Amino acid sequence: MRVLWYNSLMKTKENPTENFIRIIKELKEENEQLKQQNQWLMEQFRLSKHKKYCASSEHNTVDQMCLFNEAEATSDLTISQPGFTEVKAYHRKKSRLITDKLPDDLPIEVIEHELPKTERFCPECSSELHEMGKETREEIKIIPAKAVIIRHVRYVYSCRKCESTSDHVPINKADMPEPVIKGGFASPDTIAHIASQKFMMASPLYRQEQEWKQNGIMLSRQTMSNWLIKASEDWLEPIYLVMKHRLCKHDVLHADESAIQVLKEPGKTPQSKSYMWLFRTSGEAKHQIVIYEYQPDRKHIHPQKFLKDFSGYIHADGYDGYHKLPENIMVVGCLAHLRRKLFDALKILPKDKQSGSNAAKGVEYCDKLFHLEKQFASLSPENRHKEHERQSKPLINEFFSWMEQLNALPNTLLGKAAYYAKSQRKYLERYLLDGRLEISNNRAERSIKPFVIGRKNWLFSNTPNGAKASAIYYSLIVTAIENSLNPFEYLSWILTNAPNLGKSGYVTKIEDLLPGSDKIPSNVFIPKPKGTAPEKYAWEEDK
Repeated sequence: MRVLWYNSLMKTKENPTENFIRIIKELKEENEQLKQQNQWLMEQFRLSKHKKYCASSEHNTVDQMCLFNEAEATSDLTISQPGFTEVKAYHRKKSRLITDKLPDDLPIEVIEHELPKTERFCPECSSELHEMGKETREEIKIIPAKAVIIRHVRYVYSCRKCESTSDHVPINKADMPEPVIKGGFASPDTIAHIASQKFMMASPLYRQEQEWKQNGIMLSRQTMSNWLIKASEDWLEPIYLVMKHRLCKHDVLHADESAIQVLKEPGKTPQSKSYMWLFRTSGEAKHQIVIYEYQPDRKHIHPQKFLKDFSGYIHADGYDGYHKLPENIMVVGCLAHLRRKLFDALKILPKDKQSGSNAAKGVEYCDKLFHLEKQFASLSPENRHKEHERQSKPLINEFFSWMEQLNALPNTLLGKAAYYAKSQRKYLERYLLDGRLEISNNRAERSIKPFVIGRKNWLFSNTPNGAKASAIYYSLIVTAIENSLNPFEYLSWILTNAPNLGKSGYVTKIEDLLPGSDKIPSNVFIPKPKGTAPEKYAWEEDK
């Protein structure tokens, strides 16, 4: 075999020595490609294994190199400078926030436990016992939801005299509120309950159908679906459109999108992807607005159309569709996405090689930038911008200069993180331009989590109308939560007032139904007892 191969080489016009050198060079290149491919496959294997078996938290616990001195790492701009006093060292106990507390305004049902009168005698001398004191303990009692039938009876009045003496008899009817769905037996409370269970608690309609059935009520998921769509089209969509108009009046927005499956989308297979887009206000807004919008695809024309009346800054991820927005809209990148890529490159390394690695150094740069933002959180936008110029800008320039010099293989996770940083640099730095801007797009990602969690339960929408109705309900429910409103009470109040708009005892215009309106009654707001932790919803909890 070697002789045949040698003879074939000798027959070629090329010099045998040069031919050997060429073959060796080709083998080296092939070997290098195989090494890179093997390294990429091992990284993907470790990353998949980490996602499957390890904690998903991105909290950094690696003992990294000390990039920053202790004074910078522990500084806090919000704390006033104290005078010099010498005190003895001591260890303060970690305070534990009380999370379990019963509200003070709950009704109290008192059950008294007394000895029978025949037993109130002393066992020693048989004298009558007197009441020495009381022992008290409290329990919380849960009363399951109950369904009742509300029967509206309207009285009709006529004139006896006119009935006997005139051809025309005037008839007067008592006032009666309009139903939320004409010809149906759904009440505002019923639709609000079904909507809050599905879109806030992520309980699909087939589960609710079983719950109704256990209470002896035969209510099909098809009927509930029809109620939700009909109520959204008749009463909620006008409110949704006004919210959308007000959203585009702000100067700073956040945007994100996530896939949704719609089975009966015209011109598409049931397995194809559609998208739920999200646009919301920034933390500086007085009244928060969160808008979901359903679209059949992820084309850049959809944010362009949605934001046609908007001008200002919009936070987004690295999706190229946002970069095609008009010039009057400036896209601000998300440093959390870059940190996540660096953290993925860090966690696939063996533990003994993590500390001091380039991935660890990149994560630490990001952590320092996020730490500065935490220190600036309580400052006014003007002062925050000044601190950005003084502290954040030099650090982010140092970070990107280091990233430019980083020689990482393109197909590795670290190489992809470096490419993302270099290609997205102009967007990632833009949060330094204005004190109202944020370092990440986490605000939008937190807001889209209710939809993502719900999608894991109800899996898909049957029709585009159902997907549009879902977008409207998610918009109202998440906006209500952002403004400290109880979603069930808020939806019930809307569906009671919207069919009777302008009537005596009801609100007079659609704007009165929006979050932030002074017409919203106090019982719609979520009570916040003092000394309790902020309420956490399912999508705010750590995985």
